[in-house]
Amino acid sequence: MKPELLEKLGDALFDAWRMRQPVAPLTQAHPEMTIDDAYAVQQRMIARRRDSGPRVVGKKIGLTSKVVQSMLGVDQPDFGYLLSDIVCADGDAISAQALIAPKIEGEIAFVLKSTLAGPGVGSADVLRATEFVAPCFEVVDSRILDWKIRIQDTVADNASAGLFVLGGTVADPRRLDLALCGMVIEKNGEVVATGAGAAALGSPVNAVAWLANRLGQLGIALEAGEVILSGSLAAMLPARTGDIFRCSLGGIGTVSTRFA
Repeated sequence: MKPELLEKLGDALFDAWRMRQPVAPLTQAHPEMTIDDAYAVQQRMIARRRDSGPRVVGKKIGLTSKVVQSMLGVDQPDFGYLLSDIVCADGDAISAQALIAPKIEGEIAFVLKSTLAGPGVGSADVLRATEFVAPCFEVVDSRILDWKIRIQDTVADNASAGLFVLGGTVADPRRLDLALCGMVIEKNGEVVATGAGAAALGSPVNAVAWLANRLGQLGIALEAGEVILSGSLAAMLPARTGDIFRCSLGGIGTVSTRFA
């Protein structure tokens, strides 16, 4: 696809994000779009957002579940960027009206103390570079109408990133087997989802290594101080005004949020 068209599509997604007005699936009008094209659209969208003031504070990994990959007909995860204007603290209220069609996921977040730059990054490198892990909610949101997405649509839309909520408790990942870390999500006081670290490419550590190596192909590093969301450990859950969510991760702690 021509660079001018890719920029135009990135601008359209930026406007959709800014105005909270979804657009039709990009692949509907442009079935020829490749995943590389979609990442070029993503870069344009992120550049427009950064021009308005926010800075990059981390990255996120999506499509770590084999089930979700099969649904979209892909065999690899995707990634997106976390900007400073989408960070929420533990217990913060989230305005559902500020999003388009929010869904929530429970994840393990890594906070780095040193830079990770692929290729050749392994799990031991990830553990050495990590300051701590924390429980996290990722609130995903799609600028694509009715979540009618193919892999190219979600990649272009910054991997459907919305907001993220970091828990106030942290743990040393070198003292845990994150693949066996169990997760329970409660919605309005009732258990609605369970999962384990193994859902994210066998271990969240593997997911972060994948991201470092994938970005390394593009000359991009995971930087010291960044937050890395390692992928959902259970299915996405719909979120509406009035909903209260709590996520517990074995050996790590809890995180909570509510939609106002």
